[in-house]
Amino acid sequence: MWFYEKKTQYPVKIKKTDPRMAKYILSQYGGPDGELAASLRYLSQRYAMPTPEAIATLNDIGTEELAHFEMIGSMVYQLTKDASIEQIKATDNGVYYTDHDKGIYPSTGTGVPFNAAYIQSKGDPMADIHEDMAAEQKARATYEHLLDLADDPDVMEPLKFLREREIVHFQRFGEVMDKLQEYLNSKKYF
Repeated sequence: MWFYEKKTQYPVKIKKTDPRMAKYILSQYGGPDGELAASLRYLSQRYAMPTPEAIATLNDIGTEELAHFEMIGSMVYQLTKDASIEQIKATDNGVYYTDHDKGIYPSTGTGVPFNAAYIQSKGDPMADIHEDMAAEQKARATYEHLLDLADDPDVMEPLKFLREREIVHFQRFGEVMDKLQEYLNSKKYF
């Protein structure tokens, strides 16, 4: 049923330890605009969509967001796996270390755990698609902010890939929105 290829959607091969950058990136793992929230949002919203195209788009993008969740987790792990206690203390990551060591836990960089309230699912197709388009723009902006903070090309390249995928997702949701409007405004003949 499953074929597992042991690689991420885009290569993540970070050589330099940087717990400071890991703390920033962690927000895309378990924060309100992060990949886990996006994935669960889209995979939950698909059930209330009235057209097969909308269902398929939410399913496909929600699944891709899980691949992005894996990439972010890989980035955080690679940035912290060889960090010394001194580096962890110097980047104010002691509280995270106390609770999780160098394990990857869904939270924001400030330590707020993932919260199911991040998952917006209204049940109204137009409200949900508008929410999804806004979510993709917020994620794009977050990746741009992370790129402003990064200086390692090994970190920047996966972040650029992820930012571009947010743009593509926004475009796909825009296409779905147009088709949903057409469907919802059409006369129904039964």
